[in-house]
Amino acid sequence: MDDGELQEMLRNERYPRAAGYSARWMVDASMGPNPVWQVEALAGVMAFEPGMRVLDMGCGNACSSVFLAREFGVEVWATELWVEPTEVLRRVVEAGAEERVHPVHSDARSLPYAEGFFDAIVSLGAYHYFGTDDLYLGYFSRFLKPGGRIGIVQPGPVEEYEVLPPPHLAEYWKWDFCAWHSAAWWRRHWEKTGLVTVEVADQVPYGWQDWLQWNEACDLDGGRPGREEARMLHADGGQTLGLTRVVAHRND
Repeated sequence: MDDGELQEMLRNERYPRAAGYSARWMVDASMGPNPVWQVEALAGVMAFEPGMRVLDMGCGNACSSVFLAREFGVEVWATELWVEPTEVLRRVVEAGAEERVHPVHSDARSLPYAEGFFDAIVSLGAYHYFGTDDLYLGYFSRFLKPGGRIGIVQPGPVEEYEVLPPPHLAEYWKWDFCAWHSAAWWRRHWEKTGLVTVEVADQVPYGWQDWLQWNEACDLDGGRPGREEARMLHADGGQTLGLTRVVAHRND
């Protein structure tokens, strides 16, 4: 697929800011649902102001970090375990964002930051890998200023199910999908600590369609159309799965 075809296939009117970025740049960095669209969906319910210090936890290839820096004038600490910081820096420099985006190689449970350093924390498609632990928020929220906000977007069910997977998804289900949770689950999981107040807990509108559109474009570009995840989303049609969005502020 040439770059023009890819750009057209990923045209999405719900994300006007993202439309100004190369589809090739986003697809070549793919590690899950489009993080740039996820940031724009998060920014609809979470304010980012110029000069804010933002932790982007589990940033992958830092597309989300670059987008935050360029679109909102924030300074971002692009923190990732699975991608070497040299590779992250290369992509940041190519995007002209090296003055505002700082690559950091770190595990989510051993972060090298001072307490209260960040004005905001985001995690796009990554928080479920470490944040389902009942005690994790107590550690993670320490790096946020009182009143600062945490925002996440990631795959999740519309509601919690006693038995998973639903029959129509059984052939596609992987064991680690057990870490995907509903917005209501995340609200309870965070608020029971007393450390934060949840302001938003919902499904990104049309999120499952965005997720499917992205997968179909990536699959076709890679020469492997109709891969398993896209088939799963087609089979589900949004009745079970989508993109969960949660925003909370740290209590004083």
